[in-house]
Amino acid sequence: MHTAAIAGALLTAVGLGGYAVGVLVPYSGRAFSLTALMLGLTLLTVGRAQGGTEP
Repeated sequence: MHTAAIAGALLTAVGLGGYAVGVLVPYSGRAFSLTALMLGLTLLTVGRAQGGTEP
């Protein structure tokens, strides 16, 4: 698995967790959870697309 895909999976998990906590308890900086989620999904997609070219 590529580094981008691993980083994407981690950022997606952190973003989802941050969003879930932000729904229950408002905290400053909770908008960054959406940024982490979007970046994580993008990296996950790019990492998986690059992995498809290898045997």
